[in-house]
Amino acid sequence: MARRAARHRTLLLCAAALAALVALTALGLSSGQASMPAGTALRALVGLGDPGDVLVVQQFRAPRVFAALIAGAALAVSGSLLQRLFRNPLASPDVVGVTGGASFGAVLLLATGASQLLTPLAALGGGLLAALALGAFARRSRVAVGSLVLVGLAVQAGLAAAVNLMIVRFPAELASSALQWTTGSLYGSTWPEVWAGGGAVAAVLTAAFLHSRRLSVLDLGEESAGALGLTPARARLHLLLLTIALASLAAALSGPVGFVALAVPHLVRFLAGPPTPATLALTALTGGVLLLGADLIVLHLLPVHGLPVGAMTATLGAPWLLVLMIRRPAADRSTP
Repeated sequence: MARRAARHRTLLLCAAALAALVALTALGLSSGQASMPAGTALRALVGLGDPGDVLVVQQFRAPRVFAALIAGAALAVSGSLLQRLFRNPLASPDVVGVTGGASFGAVLLLATGASQLLTPLAALGGGLLAALALGAFARRSRVAVGSLVLVGLAVQAGLAAAVNLMIVRFPAELASSALQWTTGSLYGSTWPEVWAGGGAVAAVLTAAFLHSRRLSVLDLGEESAGALGLTPARARLHLLLLTIALASLAAALSGPVGFVALAVPHLVRFLAGPPTPATLALTALTGGVLLLGADLIVLHLLPVHGLPVGAMTATLGAPWLLVLMIRRPAADRSTP
């Protein structure tokens, strides 16, 4: 009975998150200097109505809206999987160094003078390389899974210092572009990026859902997982690669946006209870709602023009991280 009630609650929450997603999408497509009714914006999205409205919606607003939805979902699911894999509520891509690697790859590309159209690919490559470096160090030094977060913080700090050094040495015209990207921005999103990133994220999310039941087995412990026919090391590696791919793809779309991957899994656990495949779907929907909502606040409610969405999420994320640290049991805080 309790399991059925939890499933019913999760389905209701998924429906509410989906409704919020549709409402925010309509708001994002219809709001701006050339505002229009939501119905007009939705018709313009599929090429119907006034040619001017179609141009504004399809070329300027829709790519940004869908990039926010895709990146938010990828970040949230990545954070949820990482927290369960590391058994640490503070684990997230921006803590373990993945987003730092994405920033480093993108800024390094800009430093070489290559086309900025290749920035998403450079971010993806940088995130993957940072994660591989973290994994190689952990394997060589045999660091416990729970302590990988501390190693990731060191990697993240080192990469952030390298990025800042390159930005300082940049010519003025490149420095502003690099700085805006490293704070997390959806400005200038294009349909090729959305289609490529969306397709890749959809494929990785599908794989993550198919592998999510392995996490429940891993939660039972190494010996129990082995007795049930699962190879724990291989399963953890597969899941870790999926989380890294999701975080890197999100960074390629939106830059290194913080807070979403850290906060959404906690919010979903608070609302829906223990993790299940259904709560993972809720996590993806909530991530899209949070990032798109933050971007709309930046665009339409704040008096500062051109503020990157990453600045908004970081402002929310700093107190959230402090709250998590305060609420952790003393035994957890003292664990190396």
